[in-house]
Parts: sequence; C-alpha cells; structure tokens
Amino acid sequence: MTEKKLPATAYVIEEGEKYVPFTYGQTLTEFTLKAVLSGVLLGMVFGAANTYLGLKAGLTISTSIPVAVLTVVAFRLFAAVGLHHSILETNMSQTIGSASSSVASGVLFTIPALFIWGMSPEWRQITLLAMCGGLIGVLSMIPLRRYLIKREHGKLPYPEGMACAEVLVASEGGGRQATPVFLGIAVGMLFKLMTDGFKFVRGTFSVGLGGKASVAASVSPALIGVGYILGPRIATVMVAGGALSALVIIPAINLWGGGLAEPLYPETEKLIRDMTAGEIWNRYVRYIGAGAVATGGIVTLIRSIPTMIESFRLSVSQIGRDDRGLAVERTDHDLSFKTVIVWVVAVLLVLTFVPGILGYIDSIPVRGIASVLIALFAFFFVTVSSRIVGLVGVTSNPTSGMTIATLLGTSLVFFLMGWTDLSGKATALMVGTAVCIAASIAGDTSQDLKTGYVLGATPRLQQTGELIGVITSAGVVCLVVMLLDANVVGGLGGAELPAPQAVLMKLVIDGVLDQSLPWMLILIGVAIGLVAALFKIPVLAFAVGVYLPLSTMGAVFLGGLMRYLLTRNQVAEEAERRREKGVLFGSGLVGGGGLTGVVLALWVAARGGERIVGYPPNIPGYAEMILAGLTIAVLLWLVVLMVRWREER
Repeated sequence: MTEKKLPATAYVIEEGEKYVPFTYGQTLTEFTLKAVLSGVLLGMVFGAANTYLGLKAGLTISTSIPVAVLTVVAFRLFAAVGLHHSILETNMSQTIGSASSSVASGVLFTIPALFIWGMSPEWRQITLLAMCGGLIGVLSMIPLRRYLIKREHGKLPYPEGMACAEVLVASEGGGRQATPVFLGIAVGMLFKLMTDGFKFVRGTFSVGLGGKASVAASVSPALIGVGYILGPRIATVMVAGGALSALVIIPAINLWGGGLAEPLYPETEKLIRDMTAGEIWNRYVRYIGAGAVATGGIVTLIRSIPTMIESFRLSVSQIGRDDRGLAVERTDHDLSFKTVIVWVVAVLLVLTFVPGILGYIDSIPVRGIASVLIALFAFFFVTVSSRIVGLVGVTSNPTSGMTIATLLGTSLVFFLMGWTDLSGKATALMVGTAVCIAASIAGDTSQDLKTGYVLGATPRLQQTGELIGVITSAGVVCLVVMLLDANVVGGLGGAELPAPQAVLMKLVIDGVLDQSLPWMLILIGVAIGLVAALFKIPVLAFAVGVYLPLSTMGAVFLGGLMRYLLTRNQVAEEAERRREKGVLFGSGLVGGGGLTGVVLALWVAARGGERIVGYPPNIPGYAEMILAGLTIAVLLWLVVLMVRWREER
C-alpha cells in the first residue's frame, strides 16, 4: 500500500492559514456499533490492567497509543470477515477505550484509602462516584475545545493526541504495528503466572548488604515495561529515591534505634532492633516517603501555577464567545453549551440528594457543601488540566498535586465545620476522588479531541464516546479494586499492593482532621522533597521512589536502562524506531502482567482464598535468588530481541 502521512500543517501552521483535516471531503462512517463495542471492550481490558499497576507501583500509563494500535488490529479482523471500516471509526473506538486509564488513575489515587481505614464501600457507591467525576470532567472540557484544540492548533502540541493520529493514519497504508503489543501481552502473562500464579520463581530478587540494607528488583514484566516507557532519566531518578530508603534511611533508623529500650512511635509494641527491614519500612519509612510525595505534588503544583492561571484566564475567556456563525461544518459541532450545563447540574444534584455516594453522612446540607466543593475545584482543575496536557502531555500532568490541593481545601472546610469523624474523612476523600477523576479525564478528552481534529472527526460524537467510555469503564475499575483488596495477601496498602497514592491522600486527610500523625517523620520527608527541588531533581518521581520499596523501583530502572542502552549511539531514525517498538512492547508487558494479576485474584476468590501452588519445596534460599535473577535476565533479553527485531513488510 502507499504510505500515508498527516500533512505538515497538522504540526505547524502559519498565521491566518486554515487547517484542512486528513479526511476532508470524504463521507465516512464514524459512530457505529462495532466502534463503540470494541472501544468499550478495550477500555475494560486496559482499565483492569492499569488498576493493578497503579495499586502496585503508584503510577499508571497512558493507554491511548496501545489502544489505538489494538483498535487497528481489531478493525482489520472485522475487515477480514467483510465488515469494512473507516479511519474515523477506529478513532471513535480509540476515544472510548482510552477513557479507562483516566478513570483508573482517579480511583486508584483515592478510593483505596477507604479500605485502609477499614471501611467497606459498596461497588454501587464507588462506581457512581467514579462515573460522576468522569462525567463532570468530560462535560466541563467541552466548552474549551474550540479555543484549546482549534484556535491554538500549531501552538499546543498535544503529544499523545498527535501520536494516536499518526498510528491511525499509518494503519491506512499498511504495517504491523500491533505485533510488539501482542508479544508483550503474551510475555507479561507468562512471567506473571510463573511468579504469582504457579510460584515457580520468587517474585523478588534481593541481596542483603548488612545493617538491614539490601538491593532488590522485582521479577515483574509490567514494571520493566513501565521503565522502558518512562525512559532512563525518570527511571534513574525513581531508583535513586528507592536507594535512599533502602541503603540509607532504613540502616540509619536501625542503627539509631537499635539501642532504644521502648518502641518508637508510631510503633507501640515492637522494638526497632527486633524489626526486619520490611517492618521498618512499613512503620517509619512510608511516613517519610509520604511527606516527600506530598511535597513533590505541591512543588509541582506551585511550579505550574503561572501556567495554570494563564490557562484558566485564556480558556474561561473563550467560553462566552458567540461562535454560532462559525460552527457550520460537521467537524466543528460540539454538544451544546445548554446540554453541558444541564448535565453538570444533574450530576451535582445526584451527588447531593442520592444518599451514600458522597461518604456515609446522611445529611443533605453536608452533601450539598461537598458537591459545591467538587464543582469549584473541578471547574478550575479541568480547565488547567486540559491546557497543561497540551503543553507537556498526560504523563507530566500534576494530577496528584491537584488532588492534594483539593483534599487540603476540603479537609480544612470540614475541620472548621466540625466534621472530623470517619464519615467526614470519607466524604472529604470522595470530594477528592471526583475532582481527581475529572481533572484526569479532561486531559484524556483533550488529547482525543486533538486526534479527532487533525483527522476530521465530529467533536459531538467524540464527546459522546468519551461519556460512554467513562460510564462503561468505571464499574470495571471499581470492581477490580474491591476484588484485589479481598483476595490479595495484605489487601490494599499491604506489601503486595501498597497503593501509595491513596495512602498519601489518607495521610493528608488524617493530618488535617485529627492531627495524629508522626509529624517528625513526615517533616523529614518534606525536607527530602525540598532538597530534591533545590537541586532541580524531578521531585515527584524521586519522592515516589523514596516511598515505594527498592524492588519496585529496581525493576523500573532496569527497563529504563534497557531503553538507554538500545537507543544510544543510533542514528535518529533507528533510535526512534527502537523507542517506539520498545514502548509498544512495554505497553504489552504492562497489559499482560496487570490482566494476569486480576485473573489470579479472580482465581483466589473462586477457590475461597486458595492459591494455585506454593513455592517448590526443598530449594535453598540462595538458589531461589539465583533463579529470580536469571528470570529477570531472560526478561531483559526478550526486550532486546523485540526492540532489535525488524519484521518483514
């Protein structure tokens, strides 16, 4: 087939020049049943995988590109049985499917705190909350589209949106872009079964160095894939934070507290000298890490304030403009402003008058105040998020900082009102959940609308697709959270699924409402975050490394290191080919590992808590470590093979 590309004006456009979409002049199908169903299915699959990854590693990946690639494959299968399609249908499927990652991020950053508090939220409750937050985010972004996507075309790059457009256009000319994704899924599933399913291989490679210091790396295809996607710089920063905890902070606490004759708060029973390194991390280091992560989120937010204020000012100034005379083409039809207002008001009324969605307080005035706070914070952060992702992409969007700011403001209001019991905490958390999801989905919606703009999609139909994606993925994401809490050893917040972002949000609310935290440990974390900021180290990435076990960060670092080794000293075209192929393979590793983790949780639930098998008997500890190390080496070797492989076209 003839190679097809986007026109140069899709990237740079002269003043006064009008962009002509890729499909201009064609009459194409767009909002079809197969586009909707395939998008819903892909959204559920990647939403479940991202949920597992987020609970384990404290971060999620943007699924827009892998969903776009798999959408292309799905539609080629449809074509093989006589169901032909257009590029706008594949774009619609990608739009619906990619919404799940944003819903997952918002849920994972907050909802697990309810389980850690010992509460038992109902699936209906948290699903409706996630839906409400997602709907507010999509609807609030719609009035900004003409300014951010159309008028700022050529100025705001929207990197993920343009990357998806390139994938969909390239698929029109042939190619086999999906091969790395499928191979990654297969490898991720196989190795996850080996470690967490059949237990043939221990899940962590670890070597003790004395004084309770150790170096470690998880035998995790998903984390290695994440490292390749993030790249060497961020992966190195994150492992540096993990090394600080494992090699400096834990040994220092062990040395300093070894002579204490009484437990050190917050521990009330066990002496430090009797603790393992893992127990020291759980009782002390996680508070230090939480202080560092909170500082990182706030520092990131503060650094973004000038951009936020300017984005907010410019975007809001466009909402009231009368563009009725301009909106005559199909490619400029949005859902009407009246429809947006009606639906936003309806969602806020549901949050106010339907009991149970906003926490456990049976009071309409309390829920009303919570709904007003959601409206205020969401309106501001949706506006900010929609423009920031246009500048730096979804990955660099400071959603954590926005959520922390929301929780601080909400908790302060609740403290002044005297709503400081567990029900008040839950309600404050749920305000943060709705705002977090709204800000996150607004960024995804902006990227998808950018893809649609350069291709020539109908905005109104894409916006409808985003709403469908939110509604259909919210229930799956929330179900997976509940399933993992019930069937993974230690539950949410435990060693297997530490849910770091949610623990941080819990600490923020606790700190404001009942002031019972070990502030000295948290202030040490704050100091670490400030020192990192002083030396211009990416604070949030470093702080997440301090919070999470070194084994997690070690696997991420190995993935980033492989990307560096495979792309260095290569000509630009080959380096980009290796980067792209590795990112797709890494996305497959994340999807395969995450989905298998969810399937294993289903297996445990079906068997009443019984695992498949235990570790093979009579294997010495050093042999287990050697086997784990060899397994990691095989994983890295497969990455090298995949990235270097050139398929015949």
